[in-house]
Amino acid sequence: MEALTAQNNVDLLAEQAKSLGARRAVIGNEARYQDLKDALSGTHVEAAAGEGAIVEAAEVPSDFVMAGIVGAAGLHPTMAAVRRGAIVGLANKECLVCAGGLMTAEVAQAGAIILPVDSEHNAIYQVFDFDRPDSVEKIVLTASGGPFRERPIDTMHSVTPDEAVAHPNWDMGAKISVDSATMMNKGLEMIEAYHLFPVEVAQIDVLVHPQSVIHSMVAYVDGSVLAQLGSPDMRTPIAYSLAWPQRMDAPTPRLDLAKLGSLTFEAPDENRFPALRLAREALEAGGAAPIVLNAANEIAVGAFLERKIGFTDIPAIVEATLDEGNDSPVGSINDVVEIDRDARIAAREKFKN
Repeated sequence: MEALTAQNNVDLLAEQAKSLGARRAVIGNEARYQDLKDALSGTHVEAAAGEGAIVEAAEVPSDFVMAGIVGAAGLHPTMAAVRRGAIVGLANKECLVCAGGLMTAEVAQAGAIILPVDSEHNAIYQVFDFDRPDSVEKIVLTASGGPFRERPIDTMHSVTPDEAVAHPNWDMGAKISVDSATMMNKGLEMIEAYHLFPVEVAQIDVLVHPQSVIHSMVAYVDGSVLAQLGSPDMRTPIAYSLAWPQRMDAPTPRLDLAKLGSLTFEAPDENRFPALRLAREALEAGGAAPIVLNAANEIAVGAFLERKIGFTDIPAIVEATLDEGNDSPVGSINDVVEIDRDARIAAREKFKN
């Protein structure tokens, strides 16, 4: 392994760097640099720190890069890996949400390969006919519906951070778990899918599937619907990406459909989950709108986790920030960074007021 990175968790970073034989370990938080050096003392693992060092790690020649930095912070290192023509396992949806057009252009120019690691996009990737995209009628992203799919709407304002991070099917980080609870996660996935696959906005659907067994589907013009199924375990899409174009044995629970008995589906309720509507509107608007959507959501989710705002304030702040509009051009990564920064400032003002 060439390099392993983290933001704050020095102990786990050092432990994994040593066990995996990494040549370099990078901690994003520069204040933890000495801690990392101390933890790696007596080993052959080089220590580095800071955002620039993470980008440099992505630029090091390697067979595969797993891009799993949460949020817009993953944009620069992921783009660095793309520009050197790497095979990138993309586990960061915000890269394509914020800079989809820019990144796909760089992928084409550099001859890079993007392998989606999100379970939904990985599922579509496995059953999408890239040789005959005109045969595809639509793609269907499935969603668990999160922990509040059946909660009375008039009590949604009282949801606590502890309740929001308790996902019924997946063990995820706090930010992603809250996004799942608001269904913003699925909204961001719609935008990501638009850039990953040769489809139009109208060809992207969302279907609530509480069991999280069918990870997504592709419907074809002849009426066929191809679905990828599996136990809700992220090791499956990760293994697929690591072994591509082959497959590897993965220590995941095998799917037992007879034991499950039944699978259920329902349409998403956009009154309960307005984040889905906001994401689709941002995708249709294009330009700076998806960047503003993502930035405002990151700020609002952070404020919610810090108990500064309520659960239903999250989409309200995102919508208010989007309503201010932003006509700035998106012609470079610097443009993305500036729009992202301005949107974060505007979103913070919303919850302060």
